[in-house]
Amino acid sequence: MPIYAYKCTSCGFAQDEMQKVSDAPLSVCPSCGKADYAKQVTAAGFALKGTGWYATDFKGGAKPAEPKPEAPSSACGTSACPACH
Repeated sequence: MPIYAYKCTSCGFAQDEMQKVSDAPLSVCPSCGKADYAKQVTAAGFALKGTGWYATDFKGGAKPAEPKPEAPSSACGTSACPACH
């Protein structure tokens, strides 16, 4: 559940409140009882930095390995066959 910062404009009482996103905002101050308790605008608690999600993503320019060619089969067994030799 998110934590919201509230402050009373009458008495100055401030407190963080844990509420569901769907809950109605609180309006009554728990300290003085007046209906001046309002939700405050605060900064996010985290920041995304960089170009990837993780520090190891795409680091060093490594490319995926290319598939190795298959070894020729020796089906015919003759020395003139290019597939065998």
